[in-house]
Amino acid sequence: MVRSLLTVDWDYFIPSKKEWFFSYIENDKNLTQLWYKRYIKGKLEGEDLEKTIKVGKVIKGFWDKIKTQFKFDKNIKIFVSESHKVAYYLAKNFECSEVVSFDAHSDLGYGGLPSLDFELNCANWLGKLLKENIVKRAKIVYSPYTFEKPLDFEDFNNLYNIQYYKSVEELPKENLIGVIHICRSGTWTPPWLDERFEKFINELGLPFKKIAIKERKWEVSKLSYADQIFYLNFA
Repeated sequence: MVRSLLTVDWDYFIPSKKEWFFSYIENDKNLTQLWYKRYIKGKLEGEDLEKTIKVGKVIKGFWDKIKTQFKFDKNIKIFVSESHKVAYYLAKNFECSEVVSFDAHSDLGYGGLPSLDFELNCANWLGKLLKENIVKRAKIVYSPYTFEKPLDFEDFNNLYNIQYYKSVEELPKENLIGVIHICRSGTWTPPWLDERFEKFINELGLPFKKIAIKERKWEVSKLSYADQIFYLNFA
């Protein structure tokens, strides 16, 4: 069987907005302050994001489906991180020959093949694994809420062994999962869903290790008028 890294981005489960579907620097400001700006702007436009941006139904029974579809190594390792680029190091360090990725983004690299010459980041980690021949192939299971299409990455598809799927059930049962990686991608997933994220991790029912992930405080009810002005002008 093929030894694989299974990596799951929390944004796979969350319907988002197209105007948020861009690359951002993963820093403390974007992890929290950006969400305050989005929330306040939404309220001014008559939308309560806490009520409209929720975890989708696709999360129901997710781990049960994964355990049915794949065989887990008896010494399987599970890691939880903030950034998806951690998946690059896990695939490399644990000598995985394949990546199975559940995500709203391909993370092959945005801007075509030249983006693989950029430094490693959350947007090109999978493309770099393929380019450097660390993994032989990638299986991308796109979120039902994605705004991307496989054809958007035609240059990558022509050069590397990349396959796209729409659900867990479509994946072939040929993988031995040696490592599981779960990332929060907090720039693309809101703080008010962090408790549900923690529950999702625990639903796997296996011990895990957290890497560089911090608790986010979401206290929108305590924002003063001055705070709201500050966040609305946040760049």
